[in-house]
Amino acid sequence: MTDALLRLHRVACIRGDRLLFEGLSLTLARGEALWLRGPNGTGKSSLIRLAAGLLRPAAGTVERHERIALIDEATALDAELPLRRALDIWAQIDGIDGPMVARAMEAMALAPLAEVPVAMLSTGQRKRAAMARVIASAAPIWLLDEPANGMDDAARARLVAAIAAHRANGGAVLLASHFALGIEGMAELDLGALA
Repeated sequence: MTDALLRLHRVACIRGDRLLFEGLSLTLARGEALWLRGPNGTGKSSLIRLAAGLLRPAAGTVERHERIALIDEATALDAELPLRRALDIWAQIDGIDGPMVARAMEAMALAPLAEVPVAMLSTGQRKRAAMARVIASAAPIWLLDEPANGMDDAARARLVAAIAAHRANGGAVLLASHFALGIEGMAELDLGALA
């Protein structure tokens, strides 16, 4: 049995009429993390979406050997609901129990906001809420597209701690970000260098 949770083999991505990258191969095993970096337009978000199965590669193959949890530009939480209820809905979809949601909210310091409608949360609070959804999902593969946008220093520290805990428990992380988050032992892939 392999420890590989996610494998992309000779993947190409075309958006519009533009080739973003081709021949890209990567493997993420249990406990591993990879930081996708590079200027805007180099394909960081597109690569995350390919890994999630939301985009089809123009060439190559994508293999996911476990469940995924995704953060992208959308919070994916019902804006009209109180935060805890919105997270509970995702927990039901994922087949996760209530205590997992409570632990995830605590990990991201969201317990005081449990009854606040998602629409009333700040940008940073919404990112923390999206991260709590990912944590509570118990998915082994985390695909995180700019997860720290809008977060203050304390929230970023909680994000880094959550990623470390996930990896220590055998999870894998593919993270796209414009800036380093100070995550130990994270490999890097500069998509700008492939252009």
